[in-house]
Amino acid sequence: MTQVTLKQAQTIIDVALSHGRDTECLPLGVAILDPGGHLLAFAREDGTSFLRPQIAQAKAWGALGMGMGSRALVERPDRFILTLNAATDGKVLNAPGGVLIRDESGEILGAVGVTGDVSDRDEACAIAGIEAVGLVADAG
Repeated sequence: MTQVTLKQAQTIIDVALSHGRDTECLPLGVAILDPGGHLLAFAREDGTSFLRPQIAQAKAWGALGMGMGSRALVERPDRFILTLNAATDGKVLNAPGGVLIRDESGEILGAVGVTGDVSDRDEACAIAGIEAVGLVADAG
């Protein structure tokens, strides 16, 4: 397997959103990217803001681009993040909620970005979705 499948992506989204409802999160948006950073699937719940697609993708894109969950980007110096955003036309967000999808051997198959609630809760929803399809979540 070299990337997450569409069927897996749809299940990740369904479980992430269900986890959000079970934990009383605010309405969420969930993006799944392939290893090249291309959007594979996206869903947002009723009541989310119009920026949720961009924010979810930015969390996942940063995780993929740096090869680490977006939680790890929070620890980077502001100067690093400013440089990274300049190099990517502002496509990276350094907040928890961007989680790499790995197989059991550690290969990156894609990334999930979740947004809508506080970042720690977003991240928990992403992890729940990834684990539900038997893959490894790397939050950083």
